[in-house]
Amino acid sequence: MPRPAPSQIVTVLIGACALAASLALAANAPVPSPSSPAPMSAADVIQMLDETVTWYRTLGAQQQIADEPGDLLILSENRQIANQVVGLAFNVARASADQLVEGPPSAASGNQANGSAQTLAARQHKLDAQALSIQNEIDSTRARLTGSPKKARQELQSKIAELQGELDLLNAKKSMLASIATAVNGSGAGDVSSLRSQIDAMSVALPGTASGTVAAAQHPGGTAASSAAPAATSRFGVWDEAADVFKLSEKVSSIDAIDRRTDALQTTLAQIQNKLVAELRALSARGDALMAQADSTDSAALGVTRDQLDTLANQFKQASVLFVPLKKQAALLDQYRRNLKNWRDAVKVESRGALESLGIRVGALGLILGAVFALAELWHRGVLKYVQDSRRRYQLLLLRRIALWTLVVIIIGFTFASELSSIVTFAGLITAGLAVAMQSVLVSIVGYFFLIGKYGIRVGDRVQIGEVSGEIIELGMVRMYLMELAGRGSSVPTGRVVAFPNSVVFQVTTGLFKQIPGVSFAWHDITLALPPGVDYPTVKEKLFTAANEALADYREEIQRQTRELQKTTLSSAGGDAMPTVQLSYSVKGVEAHVRYPVHSSHAAEIDERMSRTLLEVISGLTPEGSGGPSPSA
Repeated sequence: MPRPAPSQIVTVLIGACALAASLALAANAPVPSPSSPAPMSAADVIQMLDETVTWYRTLGAQQQIADEPGDLLILSENRQIANQVVGLAFNVARASADQLVEGPPSAASGNQANGSAQTLAARQHKLDAQALSIQNEIDSTRARLTGSPKKARQELQSKIAELQGELDLLNAKKSMLASIATAVNGSGAGDVSSLRSQIDAMSVALPGTASGTVAAAQHPGGTAASSAAPAATSRFGVWDEAADVFKLSEKVSSIDAIDRRTDALQTTLAQIQNKLVAELRALSARGDALMAQADSTDSAALGVTRDQLDTLANQFKQASVLFVPLKKQAALLDQYRRNLKNWRDAVKVESRGALESLGIRVGALGLILGAVFALAELWHRGVLKYVQDSRRRYQLLLLRRIALWTLVVIIIGFTFASELSSIVTFAGLITAGLAVAMQSVLVSIVGYFFLIGKYGIRVGDRVQIGEVSGEIIELGMVRMYLMELAGRGSSVPTGRVVAFPNSVVFQVTTGLFKQIPGVSFAWHDITLALPPGVDYPTVKEKLFTAANEALADYREEIQRQTRELQKTTLSSAGGDAMPTVQLSYSVKGVEAHVRYPVHSSHAAEIDERMSRTLLEVISGLTPEGSGGPSPSA
């Protein structure tokens, strides 16, 4: 942007000294100094104040993005600079208003007033459009408050408060411009007293921009110094790191927007400053010409020259009063932009660090998940290669699947968690809720692992649960399905499927009965009524011999299963699977109880053979056939 060179400022100062010397020489002549037009019009004053106040409100945006101790230090310094800049702007505006009071209306000023009226009308139209846009944004934000969560609701309320402040400021500007427009349209020269009152009203509307701004800025122990950095929390999740990256990117964008607003204000002030510099240079040249003319003129023309020098001195004074604050503002805004640049550089460094940390975390997550899936694949291949038993293979693959996805969920949960305490609390609440809501399901899942153990069941086994006997056709994680079997001896399917939850394994009253793998024999009983008067010991011996003969064809298989039973249970409690005969004496007579093992697949055939053999023994004792056997399993 164009700025006055040091040589130009020196030229202006030399001209000022020359004018002061000439004024001192003409001090004895009591001629009043004529008035001169003010360097800044009312429209220029309003435009400068409007842009300055709009720029000052960027401190609110800086307050929102300042969340680090270093940010708060920069914010404090920028606040002091902004207070000084705004204070100087109001000083320039008041000085311009005073100059407008001293300057009489002229034809040129009348034309300028007409142009000012048009400018004010255009600015009023612009402010009306801005106010309508802000009001629509407030209405839409209030509509979003209805279904928003608590955290989002606080942010929306803060945004509504900020928008309402902007709307109040625009209303104040509209009122001020309306008053100025009325004065310009009514008199043609502008009512500067109304301008001064509007400047004072705007100064009061902005806390800290009154006459005490510079003094307050020199004591940084105010609002900015009292701001405290937000409490830091331990956040380590990938989700939070990604949010930090986006937040830092938005912070950089906000700083860039503030810098552009500051640059726009600098441009406006530079235009006013260049106008004043050009005027000072013209006044200096005019003063040099008048002083040279005064040396060569006679005494009659000296009075006219002195009046012109007085006019130039007054104009030079007016321009100097405005030039010095504008020069200070330029220096302050340069420092302000340097602070913004330092802030932006620091945020960019922090953003790069956060992005690198996020990349490392995501890469580590990918490596860990890759290692987990690789181990799961090795597990899968090892089971298929070294485990031949289909039942054991199914169990190991099921365990692999459960372990794999449990690890994946835990790893992802810890990776995306914000805080360790939060994930522990969340996991505890979820576990408690699942334990209450899915108690039966969880017990059934636990029961599944008991059912597939060493003495568990598999598809195809025959079991008895309570009063139901059947063959396992499906064994799931939560329940099992049985094909119901019924009938004496060789049981046959009834056509019904019975479902039982796996939690039945924990129920003592119901009970689950299953034969040991490789063992499929059972014990049956037959009760015989012996005729009176026979030799009972001899009859007992005959019945025992007959029972052994009936089992002769199945003895080898039954003995093999007996050995398998003893080997599996590591116990000799099973003994030898031999039939037994027990006599029972009572008042009604003597009964013989024959107990014998049967192979499950040949139970009906063995029962038939045993009944016939024992009946032949009893028939030999009683030719009439009385007292036949009454078998019972």
